[in-house]
Amino acid sequence: MALLVPGGGCARLAISHPAQVSRRTAVVATLSPPKLDKVDYWVDATSSFFEPDSRPIMLYDGVCNLCNGGVKFVRDNDKNRRIRYEALQSESGKKLLRRSGRAPDDISSVVLVEKDRSYIKSDAVLKIMDYIDLPFPQLAFFLQFVPQFVRDFAYDNIANNRYNIFGRSDSCELYDK
Repeated sequence: MALLVPGGGCARLAISHPAQVSRRTAVVATLSPPKLDKVDYWVDATSSFFEPDSRPIMLYDGVCNLCNGGVKFVRDNDKNRRIRYEALQSESGKKLLRRSGRAPDDISSVVLVEKDRSYIKSDAVLKIMDYIDLPFPQLAFFLQFVPQFVRDFAYDNIANNRYNIFGRSDSCELYDK
């Protein structure tokens, strides 16, 4: 038996044992127009963040000393200013978190939000490294071969202990966009 597939091709379908064929027909499923889900709503609601300026936005924990140090490090190594910054605790940060499919109060991970995609945890760190100056894009290239579950395990252990190890600020630090 052959099946027609999109694009004009076909695929062979093999049946391992004879099937009983019934002459009755029944409606198996009905199609309905796709519903606009919450993420789609927030993508539309935050699209203006990328209209005048298409640079990605790095969301960071504004009261975390490690995170603020990370933002300063990225700024120092991003001479062409390819990345913008927004605290997770800000109203814009909360909207962008929703756009990324995350809860608005989730401050457990750095998030890199591009116009069409978001990255979290170690994937966000590697993508940020791609945007900053040499030698970090090359380092990110090699680190991508470390399995994601290993990278995220290391990321989670540091993130879960960041306040204990690096401390926390009393106020949220904001950076120029």
